[in-house]
Amino acid sequence: MQGESEPAQVAMHPGAGGVRTGDCVAGLNALPAGTADMIFADPPYNLQLDGELHRPNHTRVDGVEDAWDQFDSFQSYDAFTRAWLRAARHALKDDGTLWVIGSYHNIFRVGAILQDLGFWILNDVVWRKSNPMPNFRGRRFTNAHETLIWAAKTKNARYTFNYQSMKALNDDIQMRSDWYIPICAGAERLRDPKGQKAHPTQKPEALLHRIVMAASRPGDLVVDPFLGSGTSAAVAKRLRRRWLGFESDPDYAELARERVDAVEPVEDLQIVELQAKKEQMRVPFGWLVERGEVAPGEVLHGGSQGQHMAKVRADGTVISADAKGSIHQVGARVQNAPSCNGWQFWHVDRDGARVPLDVLRQKIRDELAGA
Repeated sequence: MQGESEPAQVAMHPGAGGVRTGDCVAGLNALPAGTADMIFADPPYNLQLDGELHRPNHTRVDGVEDAWDQFDSFQSYDAFTRAWLRAARHALKDDGTLWVIGSYHNIFRVGAILQDLGFWILNDVVWRKSNPMPNFRGRRFTNAHETLIWAAKTKNARYTFNYQSMKALNDDIQMRSDWYIPICAGAERLRDPKGQKAHPTQKPEALLHRIVMAASRPGDLVVDPFLGSGTSAAVAKRLRRRWLGFESDPDYAELARERVDAVEPVEDLQIVELQAKKEQMRVPFGWLVERGEVAPGEVLHGGSQGQHMAKVRADGTVISADAKGSIHQVGARVQNAPSCNGWQFWHVDRDGARVPLDVLRQKIRDELAGA
C-alpha cells in the first residue's frame, strides 16, 4: 500500500496516497512548502458537552466524548487551531484552497483565525442535513446544519473551481452555497465488531465527492490533517486524486487504511477528467436570416404545443401579435416571463418536424469552424 511511503514522497500516479499516524502539525510542517493542491480539514469541534445526553425513552445518545474533542478553554482551542492552520498554510500551494468544516461550537473561531493568518474566504457553505439528530431536550432549535469555510491562501490566488462540473451536478443549474445532503448512515456508516459506530464523526461520501470535484483535478494532491475514518481519502482515491492523511489515533488510522485499501480508482480517466466549457462563437439570429437558414416572414412557433407564434423580420428581429424585438425579448413577452432563451424556445418547421433555432445556429457555427 502507498500508505508506507514518506509523506513528502506520495507517489505521482492518480489514486496514490498514504495514511500517517501522528500529529498533523508536525506532519504538515514536514512536507515541502506548497505541496498540497487542496486541504480538507474536519478538526475537533470542541463540543463542550456537559454530561451524557439521553433520549426521552432514557436511552443514551452516542455522541462525541473522546479526549481529542476536549479542550480546557477557548484559549487552548484557539492555540490548537492556530497551530494546525499555520502548518496547513505552509503545506498548501499558493493557488491551492483549504476547506474546513465545523459547527456553531467552533466554526466562528476558526474563521477568525483563518483571516488573521492571511487566508481569503471564498465561500461559507451550509451543509443542510436531511436527517439531523433531533434536539431531545427541547430547549433549542434542532441543529440541522454544519458550516464549511472554503478559503484561498491569498486574495489574488488563481485557485481551482470547477464551476461547470458543479453546475452539471445540479441539473445544469448554478450550484448554491446550501447543500442538502443526508448524514452518514446505513451501509456507509462504518461499524466496529459490536455494531457500534467505528468513528463518531464520519462524514458522508456525498459531501466529500462534491468538495473534491469542486476544487481539485485528477492527479492533484488532497491532504486531510484529521483523517478519522478516511472519507476524504476514499473519495480522493476513487476520483483519481493523490491523497495524504494524518491521524493521531492509531485505531482510526488503521480503520482508514483498511477502508481506503478497498477502494479502486475510476479506471477510465475520461470519467473524472473535467473539461471547462469552451467559449463558443457568438452567432446572432440575424446571421441565420442573412444566410437563408430562416426566411424573412417565416413563422416561428414557441411553447410546448407551438401555441405562441412570431414572424421573422428582415433585420433579424421578430414580431408577434403584441410585441417586437429580439427572439429572446419576444419569447419572454409572449410567456409573461422575466427572460427567455429564444434559441431553445422558438422552433421552425423543417422536413415535417419542428426544429429549435439552436440547431440552425449550431449549423452556422460548424460551418464557420471549418472555414
